[in-house]
Amino acid sequence: MNDLIPLSVPNFKGNELNYVTDAIEAEWVSTGGAYIERFEREIAHYLNVETAVACQSGTASIHLALILAGVKVDDEVIVPTLTFIAAVNPVKYLLAHPIFMDCDDSLCMDMNKLREFCENKCEFIEQKLINKSTGRHIKAVVVVHVFGNMADMPVVIDIAEHYNLKVIEDATEALGSYYTNGPYQGQYAGTIADIGAYSFNGNKIITTGGGGMLVSADFNIMKQAKYLSTQAKDDAANFIHGDVGYNYRMTNLQAALGVAQLEQLEHFITIKKENYFLYKNEINRGIQGLSLLDFRENIRPNYWFYSLYIEDTDKYSRNQIIERLRNENIQTRPLWGLIHEQKPYLQAQSYKIEKAYQYYNRIVNIPCSSNLSTHDVLKVIEAIKAI
Repeated sequence: MNDLIPLSVPNFKGNELNYVTDAIEAEWVSTGGAYIERFEREIAHYLNVETAVACQSGTASIHLALILAGVKVDDEVIVPTLTFIAAVNPVKYLLAHPIFMDCDDSLCMDMNKLREFCENKCEFIEQKLINKSTGRHIKAVVVVHVFGNMADMPVVIDIAEHYNLKVIEDATEALGSYYTNGPYQGQYAGTIADIGAYSFNGNKIITTGGGGMLVSADFNIMKQAKYLSTQAKDDAANFIHGDVGYNYRMTNLQAALGVAQLEQLEHFITIKKENYFLYKNEINRGIQGLSLLDFRENIRPNYWFYSLYIEDTDKYSRNQIIERLRNENIQTRPLWGLIHEQKPYLQAQSYKIEKAYQYYNRIVNIPCSSNLSTHDVLKVIEAIKAI
């Protein structure tokens, strides 16, 4: 059996062991310690924002973001159907209701359909967007930057300003992606909307094992985020709490890992870019009926995931490719099951879901780790050619 070529695994070739060892030797391993504040400070510097708040996970970050956006019981939140379910579940944590939106060719939310929905299916009354079919207040939009691509932020920000919506950027897959031109030139994914959330799960471009981060240009939002993430302590010494808080603070051990990973982020992006174009050129040159999905033209992506797209469905099928590569010990995965079809969300409202079905049936994600060798890329290509 050939050695496994994994889909997306961590790359620990920097100061990870040194920093984690330092945190252990200092005996600061929980939710206090110098590495947490250092990681927050260095992420903020990288993203060109004032401050950041480290959390236990990307999901915790999105949960806090929704609370800070003012989402409450029976409010509605517009979300994508094509994403990982963790982007949507926090809406339910708050007993609010998701409305599912289709994707465009970037795999991110279709902003034309979002605008159409707001114009035709809603009423704007006293600065509130009201869903005609439910009578509920639509409070926010969760926009996910899928696979390191970026959603069309100029359009969603314009829609949000017109209809008084809060925008939460789920940049859990897009740390390092930024606009290269347009009104948000130079701005990173996660820093454009009201609140941005990141994830450092084990498969992300940098990892803390688990962990997340929140950013916002609003100082008061960030202050409240830190307060809520640390059990809403008004008086820590006497255990006085002024609100319902959460155990959402990142640990010092995780942050030590994160500091070392962040030092290598741009290097990781360079490697992932080189491998992406090696895949792309080899597929374009030698394999008919398949292609590698492009990223948006006006961005510098972080090239997190590589999406193999099936153009010729008579010649290839998604499951066939996954099975054949599995037999060669090459790990792949399909797109997530569309969320509006998941059991907890079958009764939720959705709007003109069309393109998401096409991509769900035609995409296979192929190995993309930042420690993937040229030899491994070519091995994957040869396995695909043999199908």
